[in-house]
Amino acid sequence: MTTGDKQIDIVRRHWMAASAAGAAAGLGGWSPSSLAQAQPGAKPMPAVAAFKKADAMIVHSANGIETRRDAFGSSGITDVERLFLRNNIAAPNAAIVENPDAWKIEIDGVTSPASLTVGDLKRMGLDTVAMVLQCSGNGRGFFKHKASGSQWKVGAAGNVLWSGVPVRDVVAALGGVRQGMRYMTSTGGETLPPGVDAAKIIVERSVPWTAMEEAILAWELNGAPLPLAHGGPLRVIIPGYYGVNNVKYVKRLAFTVDETQANIQKSGYRVRDIGKKGDPTQPSMWEMNLKSFVTHPSENGEKLRAGLVQVQGVAFSGGSPVRGVEVSVDGGKTWQAARFVGPHMGRYAWRNFVAQVNLPPGQYMITSRAIAADGSTQPEARVENERGYAHNGWRDHALTVTVA
Repeated sequence: MTTGDKQIDIVRRHWMAASAAGAAAGLGGWSPSSLAQAQPGAKPMPAVAAFKKADAMIVHSANGIETRRDAFGSSGITDVERLFLRNNIAAPNAAIVENPDAWKIEIDGVTSPASLTVGDLKRMGLDTVAMVLQCSGNGRGFFKHKASGSQWKVGAAGNVLWSGVPVRDVVAALGGVRQGMRYMTSTGGETLPPGVDAAKIIVERSVPWTAMEEAILAWELNGAPLPLAHGGPLRVIIPGYYGVNNVKYVKRLAFTVDETQANIQKSGYRVRDIGKKGDPTQPSMWEMNLKSFVTHPSENGEKLRAGLVQVQGVAFSGGSPVRGVEVSVDGGKTWQAARFVGPHMGRYAWRNFVAQVNLPPGQYMITSRAIAADGSTQPEARVENERGYAHNGWRDHALTVTVA
């Protein structure tokens, strides 16, 4: 058994012991009586996400649901019932998950293009990866110019297990990538409204073709069949990349010379100055940056009892792996090292951390910053941009609490 296999085995046992019952509820076997009620005045949970724990979520819209900061827990794996939800357009009809093995995907840009069912894919290989799934706009709610889109704070992220066939195994079985291909392009299977230019709304994303080495075509989430809300019956998963690249209901995977001309790629998810329109010359939202945030305490203005406080949080990166985390209780004037807790699940998963601090009565600004293996450190400030993307500044993510 390799080191990676051992890590995944530890994660599986750790997660199954903690939340096996929860996973079953989150994937279709739910009952309304088993769910906690949403906060008074909260928006209703959309039907596609009816299995979510209402008191753990913040509903921004039918296509945007955020995990509350106090709902992450400390076990490492995010329960499906507490995992954020983001759709660019409405999910397809639920009938597509009734017989998931029949779902078809076209593989192109390889020596021997093929149409394969999920059943076919299940005979071609299997792997499991623990990874952070994060929306590109996580942290948008901290931007002062009120960038358009869901006003996420920290909860458009989660750490989950995906199981499926490695894309590299599928490609190898089909003779390899054709020469000259530069991108891996994934197309979603959402139903498009009639009479609309497909390029304007289709979910189709291109990433560098080398991402194939880590990518999988996943049919399972946290040990259970992939639900419709999260891309079932089949989703392309690219560890270390922002959520939009992990295309749901994937119906085509093609290796291409150029990036797709779909708006979601051509002008959408581009990092640009405030007031600027998106275009292909701007950086695309591909690999995630270095980030951490505190999950306990969990609210601004929270009142804590004087004495020992366990400051908890999570840290992750899509690039150089997280090497350490520091915590500050005075707004970044001084820092102390935190320690990691729980199993190490691999480079693309987040690390839970804790720092024990002794707080006498007073007011404190509590925050964290991650340190990567290459020596880079999570920055203090956000990078101002039109759509509020890629926010990893530690100051905005800080919490001010009162200790008495």
